[in-house]
Amino acid sequence: MLDAIERNDATMLRDLALSEQEFRDHVWPDLPAAQPERNLPISYVWGDLRQKSQAGLASMLAKYGGHRFELVGVRFEGASTRYTTCEVHRDTVLTVRDESGMQQDLKLFGSSVEQDGRWKVFSFVVD
Repeated sequence: MLDAIERNDATMLRDLALSEQEFRDHVWPDLPAAQPERNLPISYVWGDLRQKSQAGLASMLAKYGGHRFELVGVRFEGASTRYTTCEVHRDTVLTVRDESGMQQDLKLFGSSVEQDGRWKVFSFVVD
């Protein structure tokens, strides 16, 4: 991820995030919004999430794109939720070292999804 930020590579960063199919298969079935009584189509929920994530990605790249960072650590400041097939960890914070050697905490994206030891960005929405 940090290499993609340094290269301003939005395509690679989008590939690190959940795809529509991954959202549909692993997250959507357990969400309260998916319950029939809510009457929310997945296409609406995914479209809204995708639009907000794209805006967050553009904002993040405008601020940090082209800068080099070295990962020092990762933590989650929010609660985690266990779903049937994955776990969502909220409020991801990356501790990094920048080009000048200064260490800082960055919120480059919101939540992270863990499934079977693999990780994906849930979305680039940072609240």
